[in-house]
Parts: sequence; C-alpha cells; structure tokens
Amino acid sequence: MGSFEELVSARFGDGVNAFCWRRELEGDFEEIVDAIGEVGEICSMGPEYLEGLELSEAGRLARRRLIEDLELLRRAGLEPSLDCIPAYPRDAEGELVPTDVYDFHADSATTLADTYLCSYTVAASEGLRNEDVVRYVDVPEIRAELLRRFGGADGDGFLAFLRERFYDLHYRAREGAAPYSFGFGNLWRIATQCPGSPVRPCIHRAPTTRVGDPPRLLLIS
Repeated sequence: MGSFEELVSARFGDGVNAFCWRRELEGDFEEIVDAIGEVGEICSMGPEYLEGLELSEAGRLARRRLIEDLELLRRAGLEPSLDCIPAYPRDAEGELVPTDVYDFHADSATTLADTYLCSYTVAASEGLRNEDVVRYVDVPEIRAELLRRFGGADGDGFLAFLRERFYDLHYRAREGAAPYSFGFGNLWRIATQCPGSPVRPCIHRAPTTRVGDPPRLLLIS
C-alpha cells in the first residue's frame, strides 16, 4: 500500500487477509515514552495529552505523527487508541489453551470489521500465515481434554463453551513455522474472525518484552 487511502479501500480476498502501509517515520518515539514516565498499567493517550509533553524537535516530530495517525483513523470512522503498554496480563504457565495476547490469536468481531495497528517502539507485533498454524481446539488430544472438562458431546453446546472462553481464537504454530514482523511505523489492516469475512483471520501476537524494557507505544483500532 502506498497511502492510507489505498489501505482502507483495499479488499480482502483470494487468501489475502492483511494489508500494510509501509512507512519510514521521522522523529524520536522513544522520547515520547520517556516523557510519559513510568506507567504501571496500560494507559491511553489523546492529542491533548500528547500536546502537553515537553519534547525536543525530534520528539515533536514523533508527536505530530502520532496525532496525525489518530486523526487519520478517526476520519475513516474508526475509534483508535494510542496506548503506552508496560505489559499485558498473562495466563498462568501450563494452561491447556493459552488465551493472552502473547499467544498467536485472531481478533474477533460480531459484525464485519478489521483491526488496524502500528507499533512505534521497543518491539513489533508478529504474524504467522494461516497454513503455519493450527487451532489448539483442533489438536485431537487438546480437544479431547476440553470435551472432558465440558462434560458433554461435541456439538453446539461445546462450540459455545469454546467461544465463551476464547479458546476458538488461539493457535499453535506448526513445527518450523517462522513468524514475520509487522515492523515499526508500518500501519497494518488485518482481517478478523467475523460474520461475512471473505477470508480467514490474520493470526498474530503481541511481542514478548524483557524485564527492564520501556513500555511499548502502539496504535490500535
């Protein structure tokens, strides 16, 4: 994609479930994070908050881009959120089906909708091709254990049980699968699991960050 207009107007189909507007952004986005300071949980920022930060010229360039990206998505009828993320909640180790965002998953919606996202700092989101993953609930031994926990037959009730716990949205990488990076500054539009979608959902995950890393800066809608 060469522009935002191309990104929003492109049609999913023929197996294509993700579009990327590749960009080389000017400015110091790490300075934005430094100016925000320590955060204990995910916090969302709007233009007014960003305008209140004291920044160098490089930081002001980054701020201008962040505000412009928010406005681009809002003018397209979306509801973007610019988040400073120290970490996401994690499932306990050893869960039969992990359901946190560090695990490969599909976004879902009740109506036809896409996800837009852009990573600016620290670590970028990652994706896998649909042929490189299998749903946990489709792995025979995992499905058998989930059926045992459900205590019923493999039918509509069991499928509802899976949906209620988001088990149907999470995927395991096949042996040898190599994730691709969404990169920094690139604005992505990816397909979700929703009624009427012409393609399978884009499988992706949040990057694992290290202890001591600064918070990530992420735009998402």
